[in-house]
Amino acid sequence: MKRLFKKGERVRSRRDGKVMEVLKYIKNKSEYFVECAWFDLEKKEMRTRVLQQENLLKAS
Repeated sequence: MKRLFKKGERVRSRRDGKVMEVLKYIKNKSEYFVECAWFDLEKKEMRTRVLQQENLLKAS
């Protein structure tokens, strides 16, 4: 597989539609996982999540 996003790029989750920023790539065998961060407005803090690359789209 090929990396679709660069560090610092904005991506949108296909699952819940949140716009996140790419922090780093994690390679697991033949697939890539992406660690993303977003700002939680209710708790007023940064959150991070590790997602599969195929579950993300480029945000406009």
